[in-house]
Amino acid sequence: MHFHNMRASRGSHWGLAQREDGAFIGVEAVIDKDHASGLLAAALEFDAFLMLTDVPAVFTGWGTPAQRALGDVTPQQLDVSAFAAGSMGPKVQAACDFVMRTGAMAGIGALQDASAILARQAGTRVVPGLLSS
Repeated sequence: MHFHNMRASRGSHWGLAQREDGAFIGVEAVIDKDHASGLLAAALEFDAFLMLTDVPAVFTGWGTPAQRALGDVTPQQLDVSAFAAGSMGPKVQAACDFVMRTGAMAGIGALQDASAILARQAGTRVVPGLLSS
């Protein structure tokens, strides 16, 4: 069987599988929306990839006294496994993948901060190399 993804940038959805006789059948399919969005942004050669959410940035030590927001970071500086799989982990992984594929910036932060993230004034920015202030 050959599988075909029928929607971009969504979580749960349906897909098609092509049987040996050429007929198509519906199958359940799941793709991480952050990963799919990053792949789409890279394929379209976007200058930046923003994942806008309900928190202002990616935090280390979330929910502890050591909690701190990350600003400019490189993929090499991020330990993706340190972020929850059901929370910030997929966003961090998608950001790192996008930056490694394209050399462009990926940002994670609050919806209302989109312009400020692009201007390096808010959110977390995953960049291909350290930037000078």
